[in-house]
Amino acid sequence: MSAVEDRIAELGLKLPQVVPPLAAYQPAVRSGSYVFTSGQLPMIDGALPAVGKVGAAVTAEQGQELAATCALNALAAVKSVIGDLDRIQRVVKVVGFVASAPDFTGQPGVINGASELLGEILGDKGVHARSAVGVAVLPLDAPVEVEIQVEIAG
Repeated sequence: MSAVEDRIAELGLKLPQVVPPLAAYQPAVRSGSYVFTSGQLPMIDGALPAVGKVGAAVTAEQGQELAATCALNALAAVKSVIGDLDRIQRVVKVVGFVASAPDFTGQPGVINGASELLGEILGDKGVHARSAVGVAVLPLDAPVEVEIQVEIAG
């Protein structure tokens, strides 16, 4: 197991299997020394643990936890392309989407769940640029979706 996967285990987490695509796309693709993931939903064992809008059916705190799950799913997608997460040199960008109730404005705090987990797992390599966007609805009525871009060695 890689040092990154050891760190994931130390945090009491497990790198999941890659979430199968829901449509015509790949979970992740490599271009040169970068890997770009597709948007990752907070799927656990093939199902969403919560659905609905953050700020209504889903609390901001639940949204943070779901965003962390999205980040873990994104790392699984990266691994499916590069084989070894220790090849990650840096998380370059995180883009998070939050299905939001009309008056909810805490999207950055929700996506912190993904950002903070990447930092806990990767340390300085997990520090990244980011966008956190509120949207009306996401696929399968998911509360959050996260995509990442990483720079890799070799």
